[in-house]
Amino acid sequence: MAGEKKFVFESLQDAETIRTFLQSLVDGFESGNIKLSTNGDNIELHPEGLLNFTVKAKRKAGSNKINIKIGWKDFDIEAETSDKTLNIDI
Repeated sequence: MAGEKKFVFESLQDAETIRTFLQSLVDGFESGNIKLSTNGDNIELHPEGLLNFTVKAKRKAGSNKINIKIGWKDFDIEAETSDKTLNIDI
């Protein structure tokens, strides 16, 4: 994959709208295709294999926060089908 592509979206939403966004992400994980776009900026992701999943929650002085982070490596067909060999000597 060439270069780095970042996508950022931040806004104030009600709980129902966020529930809808989260359900769309669930649907994307089920299909293996997640497309995010806003104001002409977009990114397409293809989650597969093992994914790293982190949830953090914090409450401090009346302010609450939940961070959800999901990460994975792209499947590299070249690396998977290379001529690498394993030799074991005893």
